[in-house]
Amino acid sequence: MKNFAHRGFSGSYPENTMLAFRKAVEAGADGIELDVQLSRDGVPVVIHDEQVDRTTNGIGCVRDMTLEQLRALDASCRFTGQYGVNPIPTLREYLEFAQAQPIVTNIEMKTGVFAYPGIEAKVCDLLREFQMEERVIISSFNHFTILRMREIMPQLKYGFLTETWIIGAGKYCHDLGIPCYHPLYRSLTHETVRELKQYGLQINTFTVNTPEDIRDMAEKGIDMIIGNYPDMAREAIAALERT
Repeated sequence: MKNFAHRGFSGSYPENTMLAFRKAVEAGADGIELDVQLSRDGVPVVIHDEQVDRTTNGIGCVRDMTLEQLRALDASCRFTGQYGVNPIPTLREYLEFAQAQPIVTNIEMKTGVFAYPGIEAKVCDLLREFQMEERVIISSFNHFTILRMREIMPQLKYGFLTETWIIGAGKYCHDLGIPCYHPLYRSLTHETVRELKQYGLQINTFTVNTPEDIRDMAEKGIDMIIGNYPDMAREAIAALERT
């Protein structure tokens, strides 16, 4: 079972910052999950919320701010003052870092509220530039985004994100040709997992933050957990492997 760091090592460092990504690698994560939106001037940036209010010292929507305005903010969120100033990264900045690391990146396309027309092509262009095609998984709650992006780069691995309890999720993904399913971990009942596995899907779940839940996911045969504490997850998975 793979251990992915949710927005980087977000349990102990400012989420979706280069600091959190570096610390996730140092903690032994197999991969990093992050979120991508577009600035007003069309630059892919790494931030979770559609508004900057919760995670930065600014106010307003990401899509209404230029890259220069976004980069002037401190994205330290609840860790303000503990680790210096942490700007919002661009996806380019992240890929420059990730290219040299032994990790896979799960890029969540944040198009569930705003569509960000053209975001799929911009992300694909960056993945080609950094030759990351074999080292990413693309996911989104907006399943149309996944289908649009697959038209541009069919060779990438794609996953449907959901927080709902979808009936027949395996058939749904299979019929649309999507190899990964990214559900909220609480929705993974034995029956759901059985149906997903019937279709040979990769099951990657979020947000798994306790050893007890990690054990439950391992026993159900889940492929990847995405959590805020990659150090704890690494130790919990290692302990399970020893038993």
